[in-house]
Amino acid sequence: MAKLEMTPVWDKVFPQSDKVDHSKVSFHNRYGIELAADVYKPKRATGKLQAIAICGPFGAVKEQSSGLYAQQLAERGFLTIAFDPSFTGESGGSPRYVASPDINTEDFSAAVDYLANRSDVNPEAIGIIGICGWGGMALNAAANDPRIKATVASTIYNMSRVTANGYFDADDSAEKRNALRAKLAAQRTADYANGDYARAGGVVDPVPADAPQFVKDYHEYYKTSRGYHARSLNSNDGWNATSALSFINMPLDSYIGEIENPVLLIHGEKAHSLYFSKAAYEQLEHGVNPSNKKLMIIPGANHTDLYDRLDVIPFNAIDEFFTKNLH
Repeated sequence: MAKLEMTPVWDKVFPQSDKVDHSKVSFHNRYGIELAADVYKPKRATGKLQAIAICGPFGAVKEQSSGLYAQQLAERGFLTIAFDPSFTGESGGSPRYVASPDINTEDFSAAVDYLANRSDVNPEAIGIIGICGWGGMALNAAANDPRIKATVASTIYNMSRVTANGYFDADDSAEKRNALRAKLAAQRTADYANGDYARAGGVVDPVPADAPQFVKDYHEYYKTSRGYHARSLNSNDGWNATSALSFINMPLDSYIGEIENPVLLIHGEKAHSLYFSKAAYEQLEHGVNPSNKKLMIIPGANHTDLYDRLDVIPFNAIDEFFTKNLH
């Protein structure tokens, strides 16, 4: 595996904490892809710590929301890592800018592999957080990997559902899916002929006046100084257009009702995506161990408020959840 090139400078979209030691590491997944991560460790911490691996949002990098979550929770005593998924950011993998329900689920378990082998981590006390589209991946990983002792999914997207059915399931028909498949299949032919991969485009810029409010919210985060990052797909040219193919055909979260360990779903009351958390919670409620599953709805919050709003993200509740369940 090729050695990753990771920037030595602090280039996050949030200020660095003086309560936390920060370092950069890499680890590999089961497919041989080397992943880049930021480690956040409480200053003067000793012994084996509870640990949390964090990823997302979908199309973001570790210098954005996941890093903010990681630093905040490290201030509270956890050893945390925020990592770039395969094929994105500073992580390895070729071609670039590809997403996969399988490989990206595996990325979470690879982070657990890494944490479980650190001398300063209690291998029986590892949790994960998935933000936005990585919320769905986190639940998928928790269903398949019992080493994940507790899972938080924040402002979740189920990327299979939204890709296959459209927003609010408006395109949920064989006819619409077959039209999308035909379009993407033609793109594959063109990509092969061109020797390169067309990009789907990041967040719309400029935003049309009649755009839905959630598109305006995405723009406010990804395209302004609030959250823009040069390596972020959403801030720039987006995913490979053909990444959507695997999500149409491979449903995420089919077995999340079999998650035995605790799960906390967090979503904004005003988020356009709230229906994803409600659907996931319904599966968990009818699963093997509903007693340790919880849905927390944040009054007045929209989807992107849970990316970076320190006055909105319920870090006290997240801290309490992991403290209780990682032991």
